[in-house]
Amino acid sequence: MHELSSRRSVATVGTYFHYLCTSMHDDSALLAALEDDMTAESAALFADLAVGYLASTRDGTGPVSTSLTSADLAKRFDEPMPRAGRPLAEVARRLRDDVIADCNRLYHPRAAGHQVSPPLPAAIWSEMVIAAINQSVAVAEMSPTGTVLEHRVIRWMCDLVGFGSSAGGTLTSGGTEATLAALLAARFVAIPDVWSNGVGNAPPVVVCGEHTHYAVSRAVGELGIGTRNIVVVPSRRFRMDIEALASALGALEREGRRVMAVIATAGSTATGSFDDLEAIGAICEARGLWLHVDAAHGASALLSDTHRGRLRGLEHARSIAWDPHKMMLVPLSAGVVLVREECDLENAFTQRAPYLFHGGAGARVWDQGTRSLQCSRRADVIKLWVALQRYGADGIGALYDRLCATAMFMHDTLVAHPSFVVLHEPECNILCFRYVGDGSLSDVELDAINRDLREAYNRSGAGWITSTEIGGRRVLRVTIMNPRTTAADVRAIVDGLACLPVQPNSCNH
Repeated sequence: MHELSSRRSVATVGTYFHYLCTSMHDDSALLAALEDDMTAESAALFADLAVGYLASTRDGTGPVSTSLTSADLAKRFDEPMPRAGRPLAEVARRLRDDVIADCNRLYHPRAAGHQVSPPLPAAIWSEMVIAAINQSVAVAEMSPTGTVLEHRVIRWMCDLVGFGSSAGGTLTSGGTEATLAALLAARFVAIPDVWSNGVGNAPPVVVCGEHTHYAVSRAVGELGIGTRNIVVVPSRRFRMDIEALASALGALEREGRRVMAVIATAGSTATGSFDDLEAIGAICEARGLWLHVDAAHGASALLSDTHRGRLRGLEHARSIAWDPHKMMLVPLSAGVVLVREECDLENAFTQRAPYLFHGGAGARVWDQGTRSLQCSRRADVIKLWVALQRYGADGIGALYDRLCATAMFMHDTLVAHPSFVVLHEPECNILCFRYVGDGSLSDVELDAINRDLREAYNRSGAGWITSTEIGGRRVLRVTIMNPRTTAADVRAIVDGLACLPVQPNSCNH
């Protein structure tokens, strides 16, 4: 047996030696390419692409988006997987010509579509560092400084909310993951044995407003609660109706149904409206209910002296979703979940891995994997920390104010225009409005025109907006995310929409 084992060892060593001898020549070119790609000259190829993109969007010339369809673009990339590499400069050229050329140019001053930011430059450049060091912040030993940095930034955010020293949280991929993590914590509180036994045949109820983001219904389904156990509270002026909430909770109590969480919204996706958190928080605290606030869009108002009051009562929340990649203008992805009691988040993830998590009894648990859905997770906190270091909380708050003021200017511009009707006064940087023309068309005809108007305008390249439905009617929607957007750009968007040929009697104003 020993002789056979020795022969196998010799054979194994011999095979490895043969591999080294035969592959050294083949590998040497690849290893040399790796070293070449680590130089400043190679990095500059990609930095120049980003700088060129930022420069090309500065003056507002060129299209905001592409006129090509997904099928058109797919033909450009219809090719077999590359088996051999090619020069880096050639790859960079193709990235410029085939990818960047037809991307959405969020830094174009007439880009006013979805809630995706043109990111702060210093945070853009930090992405290269994040990728280079490639730390996984789930485990402290895998990201010594990154993990500590995340704890520091989370503490800053908890302080802004008004949470005490026992609060905590973690970065997420965005508001959808943040809401899922928060409701996992709420589920554990409602059903302490849920990890072992599941939700059972009498799952609890989740109560939310009619303008709640779809992340809530997705999370409820993923958690096994079942979407039929969502109770939707109607709105009044796009905010959760407080009297209707109290009535719904009273009815559930009389029926003997458990409420796992009440979900309020601060900065709704459709209209940017803020629920009355003080009133909702008081109701939840009086009844001992978990309040989750989806503030993915609106929590950044905490940085603004002008708009902070819209979040009055946020400290009543047991959990909060906050997306710095929205109104803090940090690159995707950078979401955050905060909890008033950090242990609630830890209890939601009860698994232990002896090869990873090493916190002793009573010791500070630095590992963020104990509080997160993710294990392998990049150090996105670095770009958030860099943004705060470079521009300061007050500076980012001032940008928040600027975006909201620009949205209000657009509101006033539309009010003065005979072809449009605004649906609400903006509470942040989101505004919904509707083309009505000369008032002679039916609602059904206007629904079709507003749908076609948005599509035609975006295809034209002159600007970029979105649309939604409010009260069953198709309306136009803008989200002012770009600090470059000026009053002149706002007027150009409004005039451009009014003059497109998809509606009759265009430009007769």
